[in-house]
Amino acid sequence: MATGRVTVSPSRAEIRAVRAVRAAAPAPLLALGVFALVRGAGILVLSCASWWAGRDPGRVLGVSWDSVWYLAIADRGYGRTQMWPDPLTGTGTVQSDYAFFPLYPTLIRIVSHVMPGGLVPAGLFVAWVCAAVAVLGVYKIGERLVGPRAGLLLVGLWAALPHSVVLTLAYTEPLLAALAAWALYALLRGHWMSAAGLAVLAGLTRPTGLAVAAAVSAMALHALLSRRSRAPAVWVAGLLAPTGWAAYLLAVGVRVGDPLGGYFTVQRRWGSRFDFGEDALRSAELVLTGGRVPLAAAVTVGVLAAAGLLALLLVLDRAPLPLLAYTGILMLMTYGGAGFFESKPRFLLPAFPLLLPVAAVMARARPRTAVVVTGVLAGLSWGYGVYLLLVARVPL
Repeated sequence: MATGRVTVSPSRAEIRAVRAVRAAAPAPLLALGVFALVRGAGILVLSCASWWAGRDPGRVLGVSWDSVWYLAIADRGYGRTQMWPDPLTGTGTVQSDYAFFPLYPTLIRIVSHVMPGGLVPAGLFVAWVCAAVAVLGVYKIGERLVGPRAGLLLVGLWAALPHSVVLTLAYTEPLLAALAAWALYALLRGHWMSAAGLAVLAGLTRPTGLAVAAAVSAMALHALLSRRSRAPAVWVAGLLAPTGWAAYLLAVGVRVGDPLGGYFTVQRRWGSRFDFGEDALRSAELVLTGGRVPLAAAVTVGVLAAAGLLALLLVLDRAPLPLLAYTGILMLMTYGGAGFFESKPRFLLPAFPLLLPVAAVMARARPRTAVVVTGVLAGLSWGYGVYLLLVARVPL
């Protein structure tokens, strides 16, 4: 990636401190330490706030919003529906668990058989392990593209995002981020079949897992058209990558009696559909012109605007094609989808490449400046995480 030429020289004491830290442990271990420090403190803050509010921290972390659906699928399999009547029309919505992809609840079920405590600890264990695996992949990509120091800052920034509390909940974002990070890293190194296999798994994780498949297929198409490679692995990887996502959509369609459109019918009944951003623009307009608005909605507008600016910087920095394809499709699905406006920042959590330009700039600043900035962002993230889980009444 291209980087700017303005630099700030650190002091000798800062140079010695950085060298001492690097010598103390391998860089990937430091990346895990940075993430554990930021998010571990966030868990502590949330736990204290939960106790103060009279709620069980374990249930706040493990049984919030969509976690309930994943745990139910892990326990009893698919087939649950939830009715929401509309007294004005005499009808209502029918929410089906077929909207949720199967890989995460399957992992919960497997782990619960060997781990004591039941499904909730198993769900948190899977999410936390996946978050750690994701951190290693995020760091390796940052190290490869913008250097080891920027790689550590990339991890720190990712851990300090407003909605990063989700990375410690029983949710699918840690799993998708782990699969995406290592699939993208495999593509950067030319490991086609590894990337394709991870893309298949990502496609079984959540709808936006399609973005990982798009990165693999786009890279394969580029390699074929530019004649950089015509090896059989390129063809196979490009065709194999979307099969996990497509297979689940087809399975749901067959189950509900509409092979090609059944899954999208399930999503529409949840209020989710693709409308090219019309609903998102309408919601943003209400926030900007409607006077008093919920904090979560205002933050969502800010996050979406910042993500758009960071995407432009990523393009101007000439990021590798796999990262652009992955981030672009993820953003397209997030911005273009209708419904659950306040959840959109969560959908963008796996879009860690957006933070690469910021990490590159911070890596050229004084170490203490980078630490202070990351610390301030982390503090804001801890407070906002408490708000999302204990105060806000909007779906996370």
